[in-house]
Amino acid sequence: MRLQKYLAEAGLGSRRGCENLIRAGRVTIDGAPAELGVSVDPETQSVAVDGRPVTQEKKEYWLLNKPVGVLSAAADDRGRRTVVDCVPSRVRVFPVGRLDLNSSGLMLLTNDGELAARLLHPRYHVEKEYIVTVRGIVAEAALGRLRRGIHLEDGETAPASVEVIGQARPGRAAGAAGSGTSTTLCITIHEGRKRQIRRMLEAAGHRVVSLHRRRFAGLSDAGLEPGEARHLSPAELEELHRSAFGG
Repeated sequence: MRLQKYLAEAGLGSRRGCENLIRAGRVTIDGAPAELGVSVDPETQSVAVDGRPVTQEKKEYWLLNKPVGVLSAAADDRGRRTVVDCVPSRVRVFPVGRLDLNSSGLMLLTNDGELAARLLHPRYHVEKEYIVTVRGIVAEAALGRLRRGIHLEDGETAPASVEVIGQARPGRAAGAAGSGTSTTLCITIHEGRKRQIRRMLEAAGHRVVSLHRRRFAGLSDAGLEPGEARHLSPAELEELHRSAFGG
């Protein structure tokens, strides 16, 4: 393994930051100053920074079905419950991506920084599938805008896969025309902008009532109750690496 990668995975910073540690002569391998570009075998060699041994935590991968009202953060200075609080891990894990406070659904938490970075990078087109209920009946014109890409303040979105999976209309006693109507959509995107689904639908003229992510990078929330977390299975971990690294 490349020394920079080993140091980064041990939590000593980005790969560029770890390169700077090596250039500064602060990293040693078996007591000798390390050089850029070398490889290291942690099983047989001792790596230290400023004389302190470097060790890596065991990699952990957790799936969480985030409930509404839980923050997608590692910690909160206001004492609110976070997704990390929902995961019974003995090592420090962090969420991969975000769901806003009023959204629910599948989240991955891990201490594998390289994998997280690949999953979040738009270059790798990791799929995210959402079940969204909005106010009103969504017209074909609005569906077409979502499918082609919709203009937001931070630019045009990539085309989304959008399917209508349910509609509800009020009875005559419900009041004014259109009051209480709703549409449930299945939306799949590859991007990960902040509050992207909500902003897309608002731009198309529909306010989101509920939003749940049920799939992420080939993983599903099937069998996972709200607030429940579990380790990834070997098959799921293999699928996750396939999504991130190909092959």
